[in-house]
Amino acid sequence: MKQPVNTPWGVDDFIGSLTSVSENTLAAYRSDLVDFVEWAERGLADAPAKVDRLILRRYLAYLGTRDFAKRSIARKASSLRRYFSWARRTGLIEIDPAVALRSPSGEGRLPRVLDGPELQSLLEPVEVDESEPLWRRRRNDALLEVLYGSGLRVSELCNLDIDSVDVKRSVVTVWGKGGKERRVPMSLAAVETVRDWLKSRSEVVDEQSGVALFLNAHGKRLGTRDVRRVLDERSVNPTHPHALRHTYATHLLDGGADLRSVQELLGHSDVATTQRYTHVSKERLRSVYTSTHPRA
Repeated sequence: MKQPVNTPWGVDDFIGSLTSVSENTLAAYRSDLVDFVEWAERGLADAPAKVDRLILRRYLAYLGTRDFAKRSIARKASSLRRYFSWARRTGLIEIDPAVALRSPSGEGRLPRVLDGPELQSLLEPVEVDESEPLWRRRRNDALLEVLYGSGLRVSELCNLDIDSVDVKRSVVTVWGKGGKERRVPMSLAAVETVRDWLKSRSEVVDEQSGVALFLNAHGKRLGTRDVRRVLDERSVNPTHPHALRHTYATHLLDGGADLRSVQELLGHSDVATTQRYTHVSKERLRSVYTSTHPRA
């Protein structure tokens, strides 16, 4: 576990200054900065005021030699830009060495979309473990249907409360990144499985449960790791909860949904983030064409 880094770098103070940021994002910022500080203190700089643009460029080059993906290096550069901007505003440094710091562009890797059998194994498993408690099976059915049927991030799913879901109107209210609220339609399957889960939820409720929608066996709010374990148990291939969100977005575009609507449903602040799914749809169409057209 990375150790706290505060004086004279002020990393902990910087992290504390960030508001409306998810815990995962805070952890990523902190990890990126601690890594940089540890590298810089090997003889190049022992305080932020001693960091210049050349040191930052050497660090990014160093990351490249360590086989970091371009996307990872780009994220670390972004963390450095935000940190040094904060350090300049708070008087920790006089000159910001990270202004206009360039990093390698991301690799543009397209999101992986689940195919038919993979989606089937998650949502409608052929083999059912008869020893699995009914409440657990209903909970897993519901959370997977909501992930796919409404395109939620796994953190958004775990943060749902009972009153976040309106089964009568078939909508779920989600608090996304930056504390932004959005209302997303629920599929019929999601509504039905949530209704079934709510009938069984009382079997694991205790004084710690509160209003959390999804609970673990100890009555506590379900965590992101719990959700990953559910996928590991059901999926025919190794996958990640975010793959269901990718699949949701791609299926919407394949079905004719316009880009702006998908952007709103996903809670993206920038439509450029949503546009990558149009590339996925084009790739899927090309694949279908080449595999089925006699002249392809």
